[in-house]
Amino acid sequence: MPEELQKTVRGFDPEMAGKRAECDGGGQFGEKYMRREEFAGVLTGEYEDHGDPPWRWYLMKDLYRKPDHYPWDSVWCQKGNLYLEGE
Repeated sequence: MPEELQKTVRGFDPEMAGKRAECDGGGQFGEKYMRREEFAGVLTGEYEDHGDPPWRWYLMKDLYRKPDHYPWDSVWCQKGNLYLEGE
C-alpha cells in the first residue's frame, strides 16, 4: 500500500467540539450482509485525517442513539456522513 494512503494525522477542531450531531454508516449484519446504522451524540472536536487527500473522521461520544448491538460509548464518524443538529 502506498505510504500516502497509510498516513494518519490527528487534530482538534474547537468549532466542532460540543456540537450535537448524527451520523450513519455501514455495519455488518450476519456473515455476508451490510446495513446502515445510525448514531447520535456529542462531538469531541477530535479528528483523524487518513490518506492524501485527507479522509476526515470525527469522534462522537455521549451517544444517545446507537444500534442495540453496539457496545461502545463512542464512534468515529466520516465527515461526509455527519449531520450537525440545528444546521
